[in-house]
Amino acid sequence: MSQFNIAEAKAHFSEIVQKAMLGEEVIIAKDNKPILKLIPLLVQSGVRKPGSAKEQVLYISPDFDATPDDFKAYV
Repeated sequence: MSQFNIAEAKAHFSEIVQKAMLGEEVIIAKDNKPILKLIPLLVQSGVRKPGSAKEQVLYISPDFDATPDDFKAYV
């Protein structure tokens, strides 16, 4: 884990981003108190394919589309 103050993070932003992208936990602090953690976003791999779950649903209850009794007043 690396911790950087805001001014230091600003001066070395590219290096800090690279560390986070490699999986290292990077903490940004203000007055030596941690205020945020820099982590990479998860990128979806591959392209979504419509219908990819076809034939994977084994059972649907007969009342699947029915409104629950305690919600009927809202409909």
